[in-house]
Amino acid sequence: MKRLLFFAVALLCSFVASAQISLGEKGGVISGSIESNNIVYFNDKALSTPAPDTHFGSNDFIKVDYTLDRFSAGIQVETYLPALQGYEIGLYGNQFKVVTPMIYAQWQDKSYSVTLGNLYDQFGNGIIFRSFEDRQLGLNNSLLGLRATWNLGSYLSLKALYGRPRLYTNYQTCWAGGADLSLSLGDMFGFNKGSLFLEGSYVNRYEKMSAIASKNLLNLYSARINFDVAGVTFRSEYVGKGKDFIEGDKSGKAIYGEVGYAKSGFSFTAMGRMLDKMNTPLTMDGIGTGNTLNYLPALTRQYTYMLANLNPYQINAEGEIGGQADFYYSYRSKTNRYRYWNFHLNYSTYYTLHSGQSKSGARERLWQDINFDVERQWSKKLKTTFLFSMQEWNPYHGYHHRTYVSNIFVADVQYKFDRKKSLRVEAQYLLSAEHEGDWVAGLVEFNMAPKWSFFVSDMYNNGRGEIGTKKNYYSIGGSYTIKRTRIQLSYGRNRAGYICSGGVCRYSPEYNGINIAITSSF
Repeated sequence: MKRLLFFAVALLCSFVASAQISLGEKGGVISGSIESNNIVYFNDKALSTPAPDTHFGSNDFIKVDYTLDRFSAGIQVETYLPALQGYEIGLYGNQFKVVTPMIYAQWQDKSYSVTLGNLYDQFGNGIIFRSFEDRQLGLNNSLLGLRATWNLGSYLSLKALYGRPRLYTNYQTCWAGGADLSLSLGDMFGFNKGSLFLEGSYVNRYEKMSAIASKNLLNLYSARINFDVAGVTFRSEYVGKGKDFIEGDKSGKAIYGEVGYAKSGFSFTAMGRMLDKMNTPLTMDGIGTGNTLNYLPALTRQYTYMLANLNPYQINAEGEIGGQADFYYSYRSKTNRYRYWNFHLNYSTYYTLHSGQSKSGARERLWQDINFDVERQWSKKLKTTFLFSMQEWNPYHGYHHRTYVSNIFVADVQYKFDRKKSLRVEAQYLLSAEHEGDWVAGLVEFNMAPKWSFFVSDMYNNGRGEIGTKKNYYSIGGSYTIKRTRIQLSYGRNRAGYICSGGVCRYSPEYNGINIAITSSF
């Protein structure tokens, strides 16, 4: 009954807000969105994870924003009735809950701004601080507090914030804040052929840990230099981390570097990163992906294909060193704009940093991925993509000298019948004599723009590996879009594994069920 009531209220709010989206020239503008993700779980004898007792999960969000000239405000309400399996918010107390609403008010002037309420921000590359929301991961580590920014023309920008974490901790015992400074030397000295920035950040986290009658004070700082000139880009950052209780009262550090070049259809990017004891939770008492003060994504290629993303890399914040490089080249026909080639080569690898991370004391490989893809647009109607990836990953996070190798082949064909109808077919194969052995997968997707979309997919393990299962993971579904509302319905069996977004992952258990997702904006 509560679920039906929430859905009815959500639709009513959408209708009312849509009718009042414009309040006149001096009355401001209201905008917002509604999102509801629901799964009906079924018991499946072929799966090791039983359906939850409720056989149902629902994550729901209503967000409303108001804007008038330089002033803006908003509120977001979340309900979990209960939380979907694999979402860590369900681990905090009662799974049936309405989360404390997020609310903010902001004044944005020409050279300064002030925000009161739930804050989202990032300093530099996020290595020392990032607060953000990702609903796919079930992550929201915003701070509830105050932020101020100030700009001196295009030469100098400064921002500072302070607050307490919204989730994952006891509000009264944990506080975090910091400041970020960016200085444009290019603008100061009239260098108009490129840009040059010197930047720095400072972050402080304070927590009173009642369980051990102690206080945990942590300081982090970073220094950065960024420049762009004549198609060449360079980014670098050094991070220092004070002694932290979570790391055995030891200090940490991180080094990040990136270089790129682009010209005439060719581009190259390389980035490297070293992490040393950079696990930085919001609180000692919290758990899960969202209990983090900083942002440490996996700097590897992010895949959308099923088998290529079967075993994504998980960073080792205790200590890792490595990086990745990307090469792109695009060749375009001079006589037909619908004909072109896109070539992409990517390589990434990571190793342990400390001798204590491996049983042998030697540096162990954590990850390696050598991949390339070729995209060919043959005509206005036909496009093909071929991808190959050889992935090597360590199931023991480097402690044991053991890696598994997977060779992944993907063929992707898309054909447009006309401006509205298109068909896309994927064929995938994972070749491996180790771990779960070989996998085969396929997808057929038919679209009738702008309203209808249908798909069917399957992923099967042949059972010939060390722990092969011979399990079949099938899915079928479709979506319907009308104006700004999209309704999606699917049914299938989902494999246990990591779901990733932006290089950050959460673990999701396997399940069999019906998924109903509704999104709407106004």
